[in-house]
Amino acid sequence: MENCIGRFAPTPSGRMHLGNVFAAMLAWLSVRSKGGSMVLRMEDLDTQRTKTEYADVLRDDLLWLGLDWDVETAPQSQRSHVYDRYFRLLEEKGLLYPCYCTRSQLHNVNAPHLSDGTYVYPGTCRSLTAEKKAAFTRAPAWRVTVPQRKWQVEDLVQGHYEEDLATDCGDFVVRRADGVYVYQLAVTVDDGEAGVTEVVRGMDLLSSAPRQMYLQSLFGFHHPQYAHVPMLLAPDGRRLSKRDGDLDMGALRARMTPEQLLGYLAHAAGLLPHPEAVSAKELATGFSWQNVRKDDVCISADMLQA
Repeated sequence: MENCIGRFAPTPSGRMHLGNVFAAMLAWLSVRSKGGSMVLRMEDLDTQRTKTEYADVLRDDLLWLGLDWDVETAPQSQRSHVYDRYFRLLEEKGLLYPCYCTRSQLHNVNAPHLSDGTYVYPGTCRSLTAEKKAAFTRAPAWRVTVPQRKWQVEDLVQGHYEEDLATDCGDFVVRRADGVYVYQLAVTVDDGEAGVTEVVRGMDLLSSAPRQMYLQSLFGFHHPQYAHVPMLLAPDGRRLSKRDGDLDMGALRARMTPEQLLGYLAHAAGLLPHPEAVSAKELATGFSWQNVRKDDVCISADMLQA
């Protein structure tokens, strides 16, 4: 049987909140229940928001919870030279082109949009002449051309999901105008080079899977198994976020033991009938994705009280 390799991929832009911990716990339980190994990676592409001291705190919080890892790979901020290599590969395949569209143009009401409001890139810059490109004074972003083909995800939590990138997404950006590589390319390369076989993350990233599967096929990587877990919502229905400071690990550690916190999250996930103190190792015994709920979880009001 293939060795299962999972990963934690937090962004060191602040303290983990309850939703981050929820996904990290499920990723760890799945891998450890199979006797697999965990990779830790700091996703710090946005160097304006991320700090090394946040990364230190993230590591400490994970270990406090009992969610250990076997190897830590280089943070994304130190891997631009690696991403360059894969960018050139796309270039050699003739799949890249510069895009000069502004943000307002991309969100123009006349552009094609999906039901959730996200735009489908119509290929505006795909066939620009050399003369038209030379007329622009600003640096371009770079897009990868996508084929008209359905990419199917058999998600461990959400079930069947599919997208035709040509009609549901359009050619997508792989490098921004400032030279920074975007999430889709960086994550695909990082997971592929680390040999990751299982990607566990929030349901809000489910639509990223087809784009990453497309890049995996171009780069020669195997497709990992995906598990997009439900989002944790505050009682008023809003998503928890670092920006709002909701239930970050500082507040949680001040009033709960690791076992109490894990027990609460395990109950929210559908793994326990009632919240009860339990260790990560105990939860890993008998863990099954069949028991994990797929719908978003509203946390109780008392959890919001520090």
